[in-house]
Amino acid sequence: MKDFIKKEIAFERVIFFSDAIVAIAITLLALNLKLELPIDRKVSFADLLLPWRNYLAFILSFINIAGFWRTHHNAFLYIYKMDDRIMFVNTCWLFLVVTLPFATTLVSSHFGQTPVIFLYSMNVLGLAILQNSIWDYADRKNYIDKGKLSEELRIRFRVVFNLDMINSLICVILSFFYPKLAFTFLFFKLPMFLFGTFYLVGKRKKQLNS
Repeated sequence: MKDFIKKEIAFERVIFFSDAIVAIAITLLALNLKLELPIDRKVSFADLLLPWRNYLAFILSFINIAGFWRTHHNAFLYIYKMDDRIMFVNTCWLFLVVTLPFATTLVSSHFGQTPVIFLYSMNVLGLAILQNSIWDYADRKNYIDKGKLSEELRIRFRVVFNLDMINSLICVILSFFYPKLAFTFLFFKLPMFLFGTFYLVGKRKKQLNS
């Protein structure tokens, strides 16, 4: 009984630790929001728009981290058990969450440059792959509470994980040819939206035909 309690406490501590790291990473994003003007200069509305690249990079990274955290949170509502492998992969996922503010700083300073957008896209792709790996491994090891998870919700998780990886991979490739377009796809996730729409339409047709 004591061993069971210890394992449950350890599981909850990992989840709380993950949430705390994500919160810190989001906070670090705001440190890049600066308006560098002389102290004695009167600030105008035009001056507030000068760091527009910083604003864009901040909003993109905030949306990305918040989106990954939400998916991570929802996944662990059904994952009830954790072993050393999941903990290791989760730690790697947290590492990439923490490095995203650095990539954000580069984007705001060197917006539209291929190496910078490539690095940012690779960071997001790594997050998507590791998040997918956690879910796949938990599913194979039967660490997912199948009683709470319906088949429809299970398919939805799989679609979200796959689309995140596809969208990020497209942005990695595009960063070599059209870095600004890659940034746009990262921001709006257009490929993810299109693939998701086609999937849902196809699924709906199958349901109507059956």
